[in-house]
Amino acid sequence: MREDRRKGSVGHVRVSEVGKVFARAGRPEIILKDCTFDVLPGRLNVLIGPSGSGKSTLVNLIAGYATPSVGEVEIDGTRVTGPGADRMVVFQETALFPWMTLIDNVAFGPIQAGVPKLSAHEQAHALLSKVGLTGFERRFPDQVSGGMQRRAEVARALINRPKVLLLDEPFRGLDHMSRGLMQEYFLRLFEDEGITTLFVTSEVDEAILLADRVIVLSYKPTAVKSILDVFLPRPRTFQMQTLPQFAELKGATLQLLYEEALKGFVKGTAASAELDRLMAAQRSMR
Repeated sequence: MREDRRKGSVGHVRVSEVGKVFARAGRPEIILKDCTFDVLPGRLNVLIGPSGSGKSTLVNLIAGYATPSVGEVEIDGTRVTGPGADRMVVFQETALFPWMTLIDNVAFGPIQAGVPKLSAHEQAHALLSKVGLTGFERRFPDQVSGGMQRRAEVARALINRPKVLLLDEPFRGLDHMSRGLMQEYFLRLFEDEGITTLFVTSEVDEAILLADRVIVLSYKPTAVKSILDVFLPRPRTFQMQTLPQFAELKGATLQLLYEEALKGFVKGTAASAELDRLMAAQRSMR
């Protein structure tokens, strides 16, 4: 399935010279400026940048929930003018319907589109199985862990067969073990489905482990600072984090992020905690 999607170049996102201005306390603030990059079809593209660099804003622009102040976003050559069924988004906070079981949550989209309930439930069951939720189909969201809720949300997005899957720091707030399990399940899903993906994260190790390419953003006003190709083979395993290529990519990414965090710190607009975190990560590699 993955190769078929790549050959058809399904879900090619192009962000062209995009700028976004917000009003802050009655004054304009430029968040994005001349931001240009491609989300390559059939690839797992990861977006990473300093805190407040506009990562979520870019997700909203691609999803069609917001419009650029200048520039444009296209999917397969068609300009994005609003939300569409060709894009699905998984946000940081859970969006499962609390009054529905997990299987009903996942099957909701197809049923609304006219798919018979039995068929929709069969599809939902298969996807829940892929994300390790067999036996939990009839549980309600508040009866499972946060990590399980995130897995169900990814399944709910994928069942709609979108061209593009957008994930805005979906594993944020999970404990270390739950985050590792989420990464493992997500890698399996992506490598099976091959769907065009833009994954936002603040964690460098996560970015390199998951990505085919890492898009590194600058500090505000945000543009693309660098794009790093990740040539680690698939299927990916956690053991690859010990490879020299992984360490090289991690070091390069940390340096890029440190340079941008330092700019924000000098301007007095970035928290010292982020700078400290990046410095500690760099020291741990020496």
